[in-house]
Amino acid sequence: MNSNNPLSQYFRQPAIYIRLPSQGKYYPQGAIDMPQNGEIPVLPMTAIDEITYRTPDALFNGQAVVNVIQSCVPAIKDAWAIPAMDVDTILVAMRIASYGHSMDFGSTCPKCDHSNDYGLDLRTVLEAMKAPDYSQAIANGDIQIYFKPMTYKNLSDNNKIQFDEQRVFQTLPTDGTVDSTKISAMSDALKRMTEMTVVALAQSIVTIKTPSAMVTEPEFITEFMLNCDRALFTRIQDYIIEHKATAEMQPVTIKCTECQNEYKQNITLDMTNFFERAS
Repeated sequence: MNSNNPLSQYFRQPAIYIRLPSQGKYYPQGAIDMPQNGEIPVLPMTAIDEITYRTPDALFNGQAVVNVIQSCVPAIKDAWAIPAMDVDTILVAMRIASYGHSMDFGSTCPKCDHSNDYGLDLRTVLEAMKAPDYSQAIANGDIQIYFKPMTYKNLSDNNKIQFDEQRVFQTLPTDGTVDSTKISAMSDALKRMTEMTVVALAQSIVTIKTPSAMVTEPEFITEFMLNCDRALFTRIQDYIIEHKATAEMQPVTIKCTECQNEYKQNITLDMTNFFERAS
């Protein structure tokens, strides 16, 4: 940016300030420039930002999200390193800064199938965002397992793998005839998806403390997850799922305008539609 530009005073300015659920924790050195008051400025998107997130390839590999976040939230220097608990908060804040706090969404009543549009105040969504408590370890015999949030890089990579493997199943014939090649491909895909699940769980473990060592190496932790007993694996998986749900946007309560039925509706933060300009 040219500091001598006489028009610089008319450039976009922060439209909203937010407090991250993580409070700046879990970011590696240099990934975030945390203000002393803990409030992160969020700028509206530029025209280039809008073009960026509409690029399919960049959206698929996560680069579009990273580029737009670093443009709108300049305090974040490496968006790949954002802890998962902060991602939704940042995206909601960017939506508010760019298009205002009101967002319309469509919903179909599960009771009467009536479709209607509803409005959501995203400020209430921000206020409801919570940070999981990773201070508690899981004890198993003489070891203790400590956890951390996954990064946006972890989430993006795992989503790409899952998408690729799911495409294998979509290519299977629907007439019930499956040759040996297809069976082998399906078997390999299932194996890779299982391995991905194990890796994803391992990415949420920061340390395993034994009586003689503090194990932090990702490859050792992954190997441990592949070889621990089923009961411990399930405990770890349930712990991570529970904490992940704490940081996600909570469903909103909808009252059908046709039959007055009340039900829960999930709100998706998919970049392909979450940032569509309100009409």
